[in-house]
This record gives sequence, C-alpha cells and structure tokens, in this order.
Amino acid sequence: MDIQKVLVIGAGTMGHGIAHVAVAAGCEAALFDVDAAVVTHGLASVKANFQKGVDRGKVTASDMEASLARLSAAPADLAAAAREADLVVEAVPERMDLKQSIFRTLGAACPAHAILATNTSSLPVTEIAAASGRPERVIGMHFFNPVHLMQLLEIVRTEATSEEVVATTRAVGERFGKTCIVVQDSPGFATSRLGLVLGLEAIRMVQEGVASAQDIDTAMELGYRHPMGPLKLTDLVGLDVRLGIAEHLARVLDDRRFDPPQLLRDLVAQGKLGKKSGQGFYAW
Repeated sequence: MDIQKVLVIGAGTMGHGIAHVAVAAGCEAALFDVDAAVVTHGLASVKANFQKGVDRGKVTASDMEASLARLSAAPADLAAAAREADLVVEAVPERMDLKQSIFRTLGAACPAHAILATNTSSLPVTEIAAASGRPERVIGMHFFNPVHLMQLLEIVRTEATSEEVVATTRAVGERFGKTCIVVQDSPGFATSRLGLVLGLEAIRMVQEGVASAQDIDTAMELGYRHPMGPLKLTDLVGLDVRLGIAEHLARVLDDRRFDPPQLLRDLVAQGKLGKKSGQGFYAW
C-alpha cells in the first residue's frame, strides 16, 4: 500500500513533529487541531525546524521549500479532513475518552484502506482501536520527542491488527527515517515502561537528597552513555505527562515501582511541568 496523504490530529509538539517527518519523506501532510491557533503555531514550528536544518547544513533550501509545500492546515471539520487520508496519526493528550471519540469519527469517515494510528505512549491501543469499528486497521505509532531528530519508532500491534497494516506501518516508519521496533499491546509497551522506571527512581533520588538533578543526569550520560539524563528527559517529555503515565501503569499493573514520587506530584501541582512551562527539574 502506498501512503501519500497523512493527516495528523493534534498540532502540538508531537503532532507537528510527525507532520515534519511526513513531508520530509515526500508525503502530503495536513495538521488538524480543535484550536486554530495551535495549528498556526504548529505550522510555524515545522518551518522553524526545517530552517534550523538548513542553517546547520543538514537540509538544502530547495528540499525545505519542497517539503513545506506539502504541508497544510487540515479542514476544521475532522470528518472532512479524514476523507482522503491514507494514514491518520492521532497525537492528542493521553485521555482515553478523547482518543476513542476521535477514532469513532475516523472509523466512520476514513476510506476503507486507511491506516489509523495512535501516538499514545501508554494507553491500551486495543481499547482505542475498538472505538473505530475497524480494529484490524488500527496500530500504535509511538514517536519520540523531538520527532524530527529522534531515530526510534515504536510500533504497537494489537491482536486484531492485520499483518498488512503492520508491514505497511513499518515501511512508512522507515520512509520517515526511523528505526522501527514492533511490540505487543501491553501496559507501557517497551519504551515507556523501561524509561519510566528509570525516571521515577531518579526523581526519588532528588526527593531523598541523594544528589542534584544535574549530577544524577551526568551520572547516566557519562557513566552509561545515555544521550540525555532521566531528569532532563522528564522535563522535555513534560512532568504532567510522566505523572499521568505513572499513575496509569501503577493502576493497571498493580506495581508499586510505578507509584509517582511525591516530588513529582508537587511539581505538577505547582505548574512546573518542564520545558513547556519554563521550569521543571531545570530552568528553561
């Protein structure tokens, strides 16, 4: 199956990043969001990130112009936006009710051949897929932030996902320049589950006064060759996002390893959400 038209639902950090890699790979990509201002900001962010690539000699000016010509704002009506899509990638906040509502609309509006993907990092893809009425066409495409720079794509298949959809999604991911892994739909998948355990333990260490955030991150970067320490990564992901995932995994796995530290709860309550708010474990 040839993927040419991509619809990205949610024009925030993850959404506009997914649109970026789609147009860079030669696809047409439309950004949809219920807030028109977020779409405008998302389009501007894609352009700015391409310009950084040009400034650093990673992208040619002509490639940037050609890519941006393939990028557009989607119609304000989701059903209308979805009618011609070959691939839809949902990248909205981690709320099951919201995602299921979107997938109900997609199931009714998308062409029969379309692949319906969710960028969820922790919610059950099976439950999201059920709302679509066509679960064999639904799959998880878990990208990493910043999408245009991070190499990994975690593909999450359910028991209902067809082999053709898995194969096509892998091919699309590789076309987007990603290295793909395929995991079964299970709580936290592979990456969120592993990354969260490390991140939560690092937060507990700060809470207990074991070391500063900076020193803990330096230990992992230099001692274990992690490209970024777990606390800086938490700031980048968003403390509220990390808290939501931790609460979800603690509940569904009934595992105290995922209980959120009080420090994480306190920082979120104070509005210190990381890079997006200007303050988390670091000042941004």
